[in-house]
Amino acid sequence: MFPALPSPRTTGARRAPRTSAGALTGALAAGTALTLTTGCSLFAPGQNGDMPDDINVTSPLMQEGRPLPEAYTCVGSEPGEDGERDTYSPPLSWSGLPEDTASLALVVDDPEAAEVFWILYDLDPQSGELRQDTVPADARQGLNSAGEASYAPPCPEEDDPHGYRFTVYALDTPLDLPEGAELSSTLEAIADRAIARGSLVTGTE
Repeated sequence: MFPALPSPRTTGARRAPRTSAGALTGALAAGTALTLTTGCSLFAPGQNGDMPDDINVTSPLMQEGRPLPEAYTCVGSEPGEDGERDTYSPPLSWSGLPEDTASLALVVDDPEAAEVFWILYDLDPQSGELRQDTVPADARQGLNSAGEASYAPPCPEEDDPHGYRFTVYALDTPLDLPEGAELSSTLEAIADRAIARGSLVTGTE
């Protein structure tokens, strides 16, 4: 059995910068239909049973099991004049998609903290990669746990290591959801259409 799509919980999550309390509360409450776990789950895409874990996800700038590079965290740069830091989404590559893949989705989360940092969907399966700090023109972003349709960089702590999971889902149809779709709606739509998955996990040291 495979890990479920993430469902943020109301306690224990380390929040991304600029979190809106109202938006986060709404996202957490709406996400209770899906279970976050590293073992058995309620995730049975398309009602076809277990989902293959065959997609190979890599990155030229991240390594499996190694700490998430600071460029992709909330401490990645010096604050600018507005007090905000310049942060970037990392580059990713994937291979091993099923032949009937019609679209892709990316979910970036912290399984232990039950926090979702980024959801990207309607990705072209022919592209094979996602460049740094880029959202393809034909792709859309859903709301993350902070209530934002963007990449929210994790904030790792030296004395509290967490793993950050970058999961690519192969879908049998595009989601056709609008930009900024609610977290629970996006996760449920991915669960309904997913036919395979693969993950790169960083930051576990």
